[in-house]
Formats: sequence, structure tokens, C-alpha cells
Amino acid sequence: MTERALKKGQAWRRWLTLCLAVLMGIGATPMAGALQAYAYNEWITTTKVPVGKTGKQMTISFRLNNKYGEDAEFAVRFSDDGVDIGDEDEDDLKYGYTFPFEVTGSTFENWKSVGKIKAGDDKTVSISGRVRRDLQDGYYTVPIEIGVKDDYGQWGQCAYEDVRVWISRSSGSDDDDEDSIKTYDFVLGEGQSTPDGTYPNVMDFAVNLRNNSPANVYNVKASITLDADTEKFPFEINDVNYDRMFEKIAVDETVQLGYSFAIREDAYSGYYPIAMKIFYSDSSTGEELKTFETSFYVRIHNKDKEDEYGEFNEHDRTRARIIVDSFTTDPATIIAGEEFDLVIQIKNASTNIAASNLLFSIESEKVSDSAVFTTESGSSSVALNSLPPGGVTQLRYRLSSKPGVDQRSYGLTIKAKFDSPEYKNAEESLAVDIPIKQIARLSTGTFEVMPDMITVGSESNVMFGINNTGKIMLYNVTVAFEADSIQPTDSYVGNIKPGETGNVDCMVAGVSPTMDDGKVKVIISYEDENSVVFTEEKEMTLFVTEDMSEMEDMEAWNPEDEMPEEGGRLSGFLAQHQQQLLPAALLVIAALAAVIVVMAVKHRREKAAQETDEDEEE
Repeated sequence: MTERALKKGQAWRRWLTLCLAVLMGIGATPMAGALQAYAYNEWITTTKVPVGKTGKQMTISFRLNNKYGEDAEFAVRFSDDGVDIGDEDEDDLKYGYTFPFEVTGSTFENWKSVGKIKAGDDKTVSISGRVRRDLQDGYYTVPIEIGVKDDYGQWGQCAYEDVRVWISRSSGSDDDDEDSIKTYDFVLGEGQSTPDGTYPNVMDFAVNLRNNSPANVYNVKASITLDADTEKFPFEINDVNYDRMFEKIAVDETVQLGYSFAIREDAYSGYYPIAMKIFYSDSSTGEELKTFETSFYVRIHNKDKEDEYGEFNEHDRTRARIIVDSFTTDPATIIAGEEFDLVIQIKNASTNIAASNLLFSIESEKVSDSAVFTTESGSSSVALNSLPPGGVTQLRYRLSSKPGVDQRSYGLTIKAKFDSPEYKNAEESLAVDIPIKQIARLSTGTFEVMPDMITVGSESNVMFGINNTGKIMLYNVTVAFEADSIQPTDSYVGNIKPGETGNVDCMVAGVSPTMDDGKVKVIISYEDENSVVFTEEKEMTLFVTEDMSEMEDMEAWNPEDEMPEEGGRLSGFLAQHQQQLLPAALLVIAALAAVIVVMAVKHRREKAAQETDEDEEE
């Protein structure tokens, strides 16, 4: 080979090395940009603005980035720095911003442990609170305090961040309205003697009214129900109304209702129930006015009521004794809302007195002015000609139970009207208690899987709520996650009361790549009051993929090859960004191949021409 050919070959290799350097430069530029973009991240990042409703439990989820500079164990809590929590300090009201959650003694005290986060990594974190009822629609700031555990196991303040949330007022049409969980109650006359008055004196008295509710009440109006009937209302009605108004009554606060009444001349001596309606609102805005009905008693001293029946001697007449001997239901266990057969054994317990012209009718206990049990045919009466002493008859009814009642026993009264030889139209009331069962019901909220695609060996945070939509307690609620691609995981939720929600917040680890549609079984198990276990199965989606950085390391160039010392890092970057760099890399490689081919052809032609010249010279 001539010296000219050798120089051309060296130039060709230098040109090839330059092209490889350019290719490495293309890969290095996005990496630098990614590192620069990461450097601008804050401690807390969110993908969307958390949304909540007044009076409801709200969970704020975010990513906590470890900016501490080293591996550390973190915790978070609400911060009261610069927060207006509704006190009377004018400076706080001027400079502080409104804290959107209800404040208790532990709101700003208790830390929520996040766990260990490696330096530069991040982790999904959630923190919850109940939104205040007095807020209007709008954006609010939630201050978050970030803590790091020191060498003594104590949490130390590390950083502060603000999370912006959107709050809207709750509407009364929400199916799962948590307002229904609170039971508002008022107590009249607690610790007082019954008001006592004597005709013709004016009766002055005050009745204590205590707010026995779990929350403050506003715009309270206590109104006595007046009645012109002296048997129901023993006082003269002199005023237009007897309403007593209060702007606010706090929890367990007692107020006095003062009255002055003139006793009616025709009122009889005795105890009289005085009915009262209490109108109130659970919001300081006065919206959604509600009613609570109660009563208290007063004692009146005047004339005695005459006995219209005269003197009665129970030994003058005899009658049969009608009793309930036994009863059964078919089915034995009655589910609320279902129909059943009631079979009652009626017995004449008298040994020598017969009963005739018997008429049996049933009356059900009522809940919210509605009968718990109703007859299928609409008729609740059964007639029987006679029942001899010691005789037994059977009454059969086809009944329906009310679907929305609580799980307990409800009374059913059998009224018997009959004749005996010496006693006409005798009456007897017989009662049985029928237990009603409720079926446990639950629903789940939206599954929040962050992220919804992980690699083998990494974890995803799964959060969702379990709503007890039934009428009975759900005991020992447990959630299990099962799939071929994940490590089987259990999360204990605990007991969930009717109308309340239990929250699930756990980590799911990937163990193998997903080979199907990514469905993960979510098995919810719970127990009833008899420790019988029930399960319900749900599904969520989570994909597990191979760790691409490890695969690329396996296929990387041999370190003995002529590669720069940073080749391993480049291959890791290429594995991470192969979808973005692949088209550009292919174009560069194609161009490089074309140039190499052209250079090779040219090189061969020059070599052949040189050899021809040398042959001719010889």
C-alpha cells in the first residue's frame, strides 16, 4: 500500500470517530436538559388541583420530593404558620389566610409518617381533613409542614410548602351526604323540676334547652305548639306567639326559655305535655333550616276530673284470657324490604270461660310515621267464631317489611276483641317482637393508582375509599390485592359505621412483567356482628414492565471495546429515551453507512488505479 493510500485510510477513520462523537453529543443534550428541568422542582408537586366539598372529608394527594441532599425518613402535617383559624385577633385576620379544614386539638400537632425516601427520589403522600362548612366556592391555600426524623427519633422541621385546593359548597342532593351521619338533638328541662302552677295564679317558669348535638347550631327558634283544647294545653293564649330566638347555641351549651302563663279556669289538675318545635340551621349562613320536635311537662293544680265510668268492681264480670302462645316466621330470618309469612298461635288461657265472636287485627310499630310491617292484601283483620277454654287457633298473615329500617326487633301488636258469657266486647292487646336483618352494602370510590405503570421491583401507591352504604356496621374490613405481576398485599381498614367511609392507602410492589390486560383483583372482606366473613371483588389496572435500564446494561458494549468511559451512562440514557432517540439515531446511522459505502468504493477505485500505474511502470 502506498503512503497516499495509508493517509486516506487514516483520514477515513478520523472521520468515522468524529461521526460517533456527534452521535454521543446528540444523546448528551437531552440528558442535560432533563437534569436542568429536575433542578427546578419543589418539595411538593401535584398533577391537578385537589377538590373538596364543605362538610366532607377531603384527601390531598401529592408527590413529596427529597430535596434534603441525603436519604432520610420523612413525615408531613398541616402547618399553622400564618393561618387564620377563626380567632378574634385582628392581626391574624388581616395577615393570615383562611385554613379550609375544621381545627381540633391535634390538627397542627400530629405528624403523618411518609417513610424513607432516597436522595433525589419522590413518593406519593396523602393527608386528610374535614372541610369547614362556612366556606364559599373558591380556591384556598393549605400549608404543609415537612419533617425529617433526627438521630433521636424525633421529627424536626425541614421545609414548608403550600398546596392550592378548590372548595365548593355541598348540595343537599349528594347520595353519600356525610351530613346525615350527624344526629342533631336537643334536651329540655335537664336537671330541673317539673314546672308547677295553681289556678288562678300566673305561672312563671323557665325551661333549660341544651344543645346535645355534635356541632353548633345557628338561627335557633324554639316555638311552643299552642292548642285551643284545654285537655291538651292548660294555659290562656294571650300572646301572638311564644317563640324564643337564639343566633347561635354551641355544643353542650344550655340556654333558658322563659315563659309567663295564666292557667285556664276549666283546666283539670294533672300533668300536661307541652309540645315544642325547634327550628335550626347547622350552618352560620342560615341555609337548610331543619326541625326538631320535642316536649316537656307542666303540672297544674285546679279541679279534679270526674270519672265518667263510675265505680267499677272487677269481680262483677268475668271474661276469657286470650294470649299469644307462640309465633314463627317463614323465612326464619327476615331481611328488610322482603315479604314473609307470620304464623301466630293464639290460645284461650282460661280454664272454664269460652270466647266468641273473636276479631283479631294487627298494628305495626311505626318509624318516621310509617309502619314497619304491612299486609300484602291490605287487610289486617281475621274473624273467628269461637275459642273454647284452653283452645288454640292459628293466625296467618302475609307481611312485607319496610326496607329502610335499622337492624333490630320491631313490635307488632295483635288487638283482640271478643265476647264472653258475662263480658261483652272485651279487648286485649297482644304484642310480639319480630327481628329485622339488614344486608351489608358497600361501594368503592375511584381507584387512585400512582403511578399506574411501574417496573419490576418498584412500588405504586393505591388509594380509594370504601363507603358503607348499608344500615349495619362492617367489622374488620380488609383489602387484598392479587395478580401474577404484583406481590400479594393486604391492607387493614378496620370497622366502618353505616354512612361512613374507610380509606385505603397502601403500596403495591411489582414482581414480574404484566402478561395480560393489567387487571389486579381487589378483594374486600368484612365480618357481620356474628363474625361471619363476606367478600366482594373489585378490579383496578396496574401494568408492570421490565426494568429497561438493567436490560440495556446487559446488551451494552463490552468495556474492552473502544468506547468512552461514560459509555455505561450513555447506554442507560438510551434505554430510558429509546423511543425519542431511535428515529434520529437511525437517520444518523443510515447517513453514516452511506458515507462509508461511498468512501469504500472510492478507496477501491483509487487503489486499483494505483496498481495499474505501478504495473505499467514495471
